[in-house]
Amino acid sequence: MLSIHDYTGHELPYAERYRLIAQAGFDAVLMWYGDDYGAEFRETNRPAQARSQGLFIENVHAPFDEVNHLWEDTPDSQRVFAGYLQCLEDCARYEIPTVVMHADRSPEPPPTSEIGLARWTKLVAQAEQFGVNIAIENMRFAPQIDKTELLLEHFNSPRLGFCFDSGHWQARRRNFDWLDRWPGRLMALHLHDNDHENDLHLLPFDGTVDWLPLMRQIANTGYAGPTTLEVARKTSDYEHMTVEEYLAQAHACAMKLDQLRNQI
Repeated sequence: MLSIHDYTGHELPYAERYRLIAQAGFDAVLMWYGDDYGAEFRETNRPAQARSQGLFIENVHAPFDEVNHLWEDTPDSQRVFAGYLQCLEDCARYEIPTVVMHADRSPEPPPTSEIGLARWTKLVAQAEQFGVNIAIENMRFAPQIDKTELLLEHFNSPRLGFCFDSGHWQARRRNFDWLDRWPGRLMALHLHDNDHENDLHLLPFDGTVDWLPLMRQIANTGYAGPTTLEVARKTSDYEHMTVEEYLAQAHACAMKLDQLRNQI
């Protein structure tokens, strides 16, 4: 199954966006939940729009700009925490199996705190109650403590795992073997390329990632979910392409990655 983020840098109505994604040959999408904690997501019923084009919804990506509040005692903390609880509830309501979250927001995340761990305990309990997975992205800005690692070690829940983001891994912490350390807890993929330093969200094979050994590592985890691109037309490399051309190229890249993954 091949999947792609539902926002690739092209400003299109959702119905047209999903039509073109399906037309390009993708089977599934991951959805941006929205910085408004799902208000527009619910109002437009994006899940229904995507499913009307025959697309499977593999996960939603929760907001991350305010995630540091989960670890803090601030006036905004309870509002943000309630937003993440709502995201889990919406995933259950719309039958979406997984929510992708960040554990904190760099470059200056707050320290680990008891109040933060208590909130994450409630999020994991909510996920277990609703039957929804929480997949935390690998981030890691050394020398900071990586809260994704901390949460994976702290919670042994089958509903808490990680989302492997190849761009974050390539640009920020290539010397840490996420896929080897927690192979059974891989719940989602964000595959994209970059220049080894900046998180550019390039199409695979347009940057510096060595894809063959990486896709072998992914295959060796036993992960059975979609091969998923989180790409965006953020650089001038793709400005000459129409939406259709960009999605066609993205689909060709996804097929090549899937073939590498299935060579094992």
